[in-house]
Amino acid sequence: MNLIVFSGPPSSGKTSVILKTIEALKQREISVGVVKFDCLYTDDDILYEKAGIPVKKGLSGALCPDHYFASNIEEVVQWGNDLELDMLITESAGLCNRCSPYIKNIKGVCVIDNLSGINTPKKIGPMLKSADIVVITKGDIVSQAEREVFASKVSSVNPKAVTMHINGLTGQGAYELSTLLYDEDQEVETVEGMELRFPMPSALCSYCLGETRIGKEYQMGNIRKIDMGD
Repeated sequence: MNLIVFSGPPSSGKTSVILKTIEALKQREISVGVVKFDCLYTDDDILYEKAGIPVKKGLSGALCPDHYFASNIEEVVQWGNDLELDMLITESAGLCNRCSPYIKNIKGVCVIDNLSGINTPKKIGPMLKSADIVVITKGDIVSQAEREVFASKVSSVNPKAVTMHINGLTGQGAYELSTLLYDEDQEVETVEGMELRFPMPSALCSYCLGETRIGKEYQMGNIRKIDMGD
């Protein structure tokens, strides 16, 4: 089974891109399943079900969605193998732009949209910088010049990645992406012992443990203070 990890900022078009890409994969008789990771709520699983795609969703609640991903990815892979899928796609929330849910030797795809701002690529950390493929969406809403400048900004942050444009509404470009994703030689039976490409944010402070009061006397653990000078 192939394992593909999709991530990207909220509302960048990840689900639409995945749905259109799966349509292209089905034309080649490749069976695909999806696991959607999010925080408090998602109804994307309904969209996958309507398309006849095996799907599971996981809500992290009070936990960071990418920590939740790392804690559950092995069980997810076993679910995909039990269904004898050719490909399993995981979709991450990627809320803070800092986490990188990618795994070494597993393809990682970052979805980012043209409307997010010209400097957004510089604001996104390992989620963009360590991706194998970067998909840029919503290019039909901006001018050709804006598309080219935005793509250039993406390439300056991650020059090694394959950068491509996909229209999540029409599916233009999705077939090309599908040809890059599926690898007949890849067989993922387990991710036990595999490593993340980048460590998660390190934080275990009083607020992580449920503290709500503000002030130095209530702060303990891994705390970083802003440098206010004199």
